[in-house]
Amino acid sequence: MPARRKARKRALDVLFEADLRDRPPVEVLAGYIERIEKPRPEHLGYAVGLVEGVAAHLDRIDEVIASYAEGWTLERMPAVDRNLARIAVYELLYVDEIDDAVAISEAVELARQMSTDDSPRFLNGILGRIAEYATR
Repeated sequence: MPARRKARKRALDVLFEADLRDRPPVEVLAGYIERIEKPRPEHLGYAVGLVEGVAAHLDRIDEVIASYAEGWTLERMPAVDRNLARIAVYELLYVDEIDDAVAISEAVELARQMSTDDSPRFLNGILGRIAEYATR
């Protein structure tokens, strides 16, 4: 698994836990980092940046997702999909060095591995629409 995909998977783990436990993502992140044995993986820095970035912009990210999720509310989405979308939207809107297509394909691939059969198509559609918005 490529390093950035591992970082996204770690960020997803933290955001998923924070979502389910209704805890601030940065608080869950601190506990998560404490549990990682040293030496820590090189990709951990990118994972931390993703969690902190999503947490810092969560209201805006959720607003964007909600406005493009035709017929779906954030609460109705599977927690894995919701948090994969948050990571991808953070990358689409705030991480210039990641191409939009990469952010989308990584979210779709993780959804393929970790969520429902319909999740990859759902995320691809919503993230594609958001990417069009982001390039305007």
